[in-house]
Amino acid sequence: MAVPNGSSTSYDDNDAEIDYSDIEEKYRVDFDDGFDNVIVVDDLPIIDESKLDLLLQKIAKDFTRKGAPIKKEDIFVPWDNAGDKSKGYAFIDLGNPDAAAFAVTAMHGHRFDSRRQFKVNRFTDIEQYANLEESYIEPQPETYQPKEHLRAFLADPQGRDQYVTFRGDDVEIHWHGKPSQCEIAYSKKGWTDLYVSWSPLGTYVATLFRQGVRLFGGPSWEPQQRFAHPLVKLIDFSPCEQYLVTWSHDPISVPPNLPQGPEYFSPEDEGNNIAVWDIKSGHLLRTFPTSAFEGEDTTAKKQMQWPALKWSADDKFVARVTAGQHISVYELPSMGLHNKKSLKIEGVVDFEWCPHGEKDREEAEKAGGSAKPKKVKENMLAYWTPEVANQPARVTLLNFPSRTVLRQKNLFNVSDCKLFWQNQGDFLCVKVDRHTKTKKSIFCNLEIFRVREKDYPVEVVELKDTVTDFSWEPKGERFAIVSSNDPNLGNPGPGITIKTDISFFQLDRSKNDFKLLHTLTSRTSNTIRWSPRGRHVVLATVGSSSKSELEFWDLDFGSEDRREGQVVKEEWGSGIQQLGSADHYGVTDVEWDPSGRYLATSASAWRHTLENGYAIWDFRGQEVQKHILDRFKQFIWRPRPRTLLTKEHQRQIRRNLREFSRAFDEEDAAEESNVSAELIAHRKRLVDEWNAWRAHCKKAIADEKRTRGQKVNGELHEEEKEEIEEWIDEVIEQIEEEVIE
Repeated sequence: MAVPNGSSTSYDDNDAEIDYSDIEEKYRVDFDDGFDNVIVVDDLPIIDESKLDLLLQKIAKDFTRKGAPIKKEDIFVPWDNAGDKSKGYAFIDLGNPDAAAFAVTAMHGHRFDSRRQFKVNRFTDIEQYANLEESYIEPQPETYQPKEHLRAFLADPQGRDQYVTFRGDDVEIHWHGKPSQCEIAYSKKGWTDLYVSWSPLGTYVATLFRQGVRLFGGPSWEPQQRFAHPLVKLIDFSPCEQYLVTWSHDPISVPPNLPQGPEYFSPEDEGNNIAVWDIKSGHLLRTFPTSAFEGEDTTAKKQMQWPALKWSADDKFVARVTAGQHISVYELPSMGLHNKKSLKIEGVVDFEWCPHGEKDREEAEKAGGSAKPKKVKENMLAYWTPEVANQPARVTLLNFPSRTVLRQKNLFNVSDCKLFWQNQGDFLCVKVDRHTKTKKSIFCNLEIFRVREKDYPVEVVELKDTVTDFSWEPKGERFAIVSSNDPNLGNPGPGITIKTDISFFQLDRSKNDFKLLHTLTSRTSNTIRWSPRGRHVVLATVGSSSKSELEFWDLDFGSEDRREGQVVKEEWGSGIQQLGSADHYGVTDVEWDPSGRYLATSASAWRHTLENGYAIWDFRGQEVQKHILDRFKQFIWRPRPRTLLTKEHQRQIRRNLREFSRAFDEEDAAEESNVSAELIAHRKRLVDEWNAWRAHCKKAIADEKRTRGQKVNGELHEEEKEEIEEWIDEVIEQIEEEVIE
């Protein structure tokens, strides 16, 4: 080593070495060993070299099919010491850690053949577990954090309902009850980018963002689940809230850096628009392209019908129709095609699942709780096909999954059909639009299937006019229709109001036919909304620029003996009575609350920009509250799940209703007294303020008079006196004299 001053010196080998550890630590470079990209696939068959190529092809094909594309060159199969047999496992390089993580999740447990399944692990995990300490170290127990009850709103002491409003960027959830009980439960700005939606049983509220859908719930409205579907526009829940369907106009695109896993899209989903998700796990179950719903006529530009997938009432099946070809039914949660084949139905146009009523649920509960399990009633669906060649149009009832045809009805001269199930699954109404032989005019028939009776009898209601709206009474045997023969019905111009008739029908058990109860003529109503409890109905004029009328009707007025669908009345239609009428300018939406006591009407800024806002009415048409709000968009009542009370408990409550009502009457009286006390205190405060102001004014006047020397409170003060002379003319007598010249 050279040293200053021209001298030199040398170090002996035995001398201490120089320590560079601090420099090495500072400039240390970590090299990626690449093992994060490698997975180990176990439980493979032990083969010789002649079958190696077949094994590699099989592994590459299965992985690629599941969304983890690999090539044969990426697979390394180790051999035994002799080199004659494989060791029964293989190493696969996926290229990046994300792809390796996805492959582990997607392929672990996947069936290789009838005897083997893939056992897939990351190489780094195996290395980690191989180097575990032999001595067991007990982990620290985590503190239990109880989760919020997602249906805590049902335990509200005051029995209030909730509703959500969306205005501008603000979303608010309100409690609704008596005026003193109305308050905001939660509010948040920018909670959604598009709109909000309740789940069918009211457990979650869904909000839509550019990145996907988020579900919130519980008293504090914490996030419960999220679904990554970019640019999502539409969502639909399954009836039992187990699954969610999302749709986006933009096809799914999977960039290279997208996270991998069961809750994300994979390359095989690219180009699709519709996705099905499991709500509890957040996992993606399957995706579909929109083109799968179009059928044979791809040239016709038709608006996509939503929901595109229709659920059975028990969430066991979901189905889609390919127009003109078949109905495809998928099993849940696998989302595999039932029996690996669709229902091939030539010309099929549409179908609907039969809803489950209280009777069906009770039978299912009894069958599940009995020692000898009974055969559970199958799901039922109805579909219709148009006239094809010499075949008439046809409506078919079908049991599923047995695929047994229960009933068929031929129809002639059919232009269109609409299927309407009663909410308990007791009746199916097929609204058939028929045309005359010349096809110049349209009239309507109602084909009503009585599903609960033997051989599924069909009653026909013939109508001369066009039916524009149909609605079953919930839990009842009545329905209402809106019909019209207005010549402007097909092409209404601006400012033209279509004249309509509203008709009510009920099943006459004595004649086994549906009989007309009453008809309201010369109306402008175009929308029917039944109360969830039945009996009450609202007729509304929605979407009109000139009319916005609301009519509140009671179909059992004066019939207090109505119990479980039986109404006592002297003659048909005698109990129909109008309770009130109202007007909400520009109304766009009409919705009953779950109790059937209140009706909400709203005017959304999505339809027009004049007097947006919402109003709440009682069932008699009396206005409870009204709010005019700029940029108001949505009002939705929070749904309630079906009651947990048995039929016997409900009957007992009805029998003791007067006793229960006393407690509510006392609460109402106490609230009224509190309101009266507050009103009296307010009036007393106003009177006291008035007296104080009056005393202040008197004092000010008195002070002013004192300064002028006037007599105040018995005291005489000097002041300048002014003498005023007053002249009075008095006529004592008046004599008229005549002068003669």
